[in-house]
Amino acid sequence: MPDIAPVRCALISVSNKHGIVEFAGALAGRGVKLLSTGGTARALREAGLAVTLVEEHTGFPEMLDGRVKTLHPKIHGGILGVRANPEHRARMAEHAIEPIDLVCIDLYKFEDTIAREGVTLEEAVEQIDIGGPSMLRSAAKNFHDVTVVSGPGQYALVLGELAAHGGTTLTTRMDLAAAAYERTCAFDAAISAYLRRRQGEPFPRVLIARGERAGALRYGENPHQPAALYLDPDAAGPVVAGAEQLHGKELSYNNLLDASAALELAVALAALDRDAAGACVVKHTNPCGAALAPTTAEAFDLAIAGDPLAAYGGIAACSTTIDGGAAERICGPDRFFEVVIAPDYTDDALAMLRERWKFVRLLRTGPLPTARGAGGAASRPARLDLRSIPGGYLAQTHDDTAPNPAGWTHGAGPAPTPALLRAAGVIEAAVRALSSNAVAIGGPAGGSGCALFGGGAGQMDRVASCRLAVQKAGDRARGAVAVSDAFFPFPDGPAILADAGVVMIVHPGGSKRDPETFELCERRGITCMTTGVRRFRH
Repeated sequence: MPDIAPVRCALISVSNKHGIVEFAGALAGRGVKLLSTGGTARALREAGLAVTLVEEHTGFPEMLDGRVKTLHPKIHGGILGVRANPEHRARMAEHAIEPIDLVCIDLYKFEDTIAREGVTLEEAVEQIDIGGPSMLRSAAKNFHDVTVVSGPGQYALVLGELAAHGGTTLTTRMDLAAAAYERTCAFDAAISAYLRRRQGEPFPRVLIARGERAGALRYGENPHQPAALYLDPDAAGPVVAGAEQLHGKELSYNNLLDASAALELAVALAALDRDAAGACVVKHTNPCGAALAPTTAEAFDLAIAGDPLAAYGGIAACSTTIDGGAAERICGPDRFFEVVIAPDYTDDALAMLRERWKFVRLLRTGPLPTARGAGGAASRPARLDLRSIPGGYLAQTHDDTAPNPAGWTHGAGPAPTPALLRAAGVIEAAVRALSSNAVAIGGPAGGSGCALFGGGAGQMDRVASCRLAVQKAGDRARGAVAVSDAFFPFPDGPAILADAGVVMIVHPGGSKRDPETFELCERRGITCMTTGVRRFRH
């Protein structure tokens, strides 16, 4: 095969030593000469392998605390020389430059270093690799002749090709070259983003979305749209993209969107009371039910009761371990869920859910950051939400401002009771999860629980959202709390809520007609609170 490139000399220098002795040993067993540096060379020699140090190969000592060791013509000339070019071969022979056919490099642990609590700028800078990216880029550029290995996951592939062909194929070398450039790009992006954050800039001047492709999805929102899932290396805490799937068929694009929205709401609910359980049911990224209750079983009961019709075929999530009692609620008659997400499951709950549905996707996230017994998350950069528009991208910091009923302003009507304030916090968490314009109605339910009764979402005017929320809530609106994601431009929306019997209206405030809403509430005996925080979600 004319595209096969032999491997006679390999340069190996890695931080992650997992599998490197076996990989290098297999190369040596095929008669490949091994070049290496520092700790990698020691590990290979201790395993009984013959290794030539890079400084012996170049005749030039490592210096400047290891900052300069592979930046030498005998290294880069050996990597970049084009084997089929007579002039390249002549100059390499003239300067005693030996061809290097395989480069196995991983980079310094910069990303791991900056993720540590309290890391200093000096510590981070020392983990900025120079020689590693240079060698990866050189080897990747010369993929016609050189095999570049940028991670342990590629060892088996390379060894398989050597065993099958006596060298590596051009197709594989090109694929490995692309992977090397992806690695150096991600490495540089992490460095630039870190330095910008140190300068107080949350938004990089050049936006590079970092993500490792976890795999292709069957399709996107619709069957004619190809799609894939990418994992964010900076993701903090349990996320759906990294959850363990315990049962069910493959997750779809829409499943992942809805499950992420459900998990985020469950976390927000749990943050309101760490001794309670938060649960929700999401359909098309909008919650049709949400609740906070003393037990997981009660929370699911209340969440499903929010809108049983819409809950069928939805995505269920909770902030606590699903036990047998909760599983019984989930598995009730006339109930079906596409996905169930929880920090964990008891054995009996898992068995019950698996028995009830063959294809339901059961996801385990591990402890949530706000759940009972959860540990604190490591220090991470602020999350940016990215949206594409024709010709560009929009970026904003994620809305992780928690509901704060204690900080709200009392605008009109009777003073709020503690029970109503607690319920209002739950409903504000729910309205933040609804598409704007959004109005949500809910209140105390099931003893000490609080639940969403109905929501109006995604409407072009706030009056329509009020009507939809009232329609969904039905008789439960009487004595309930209504929360709007933005101010009321006119008192017509609040009048609809008042007619339905709500006893408390919560909105951000800020309209020049706020006094009209306050006057309506005062006249109707309705408590009105302003939060000062708008909750649009487009």
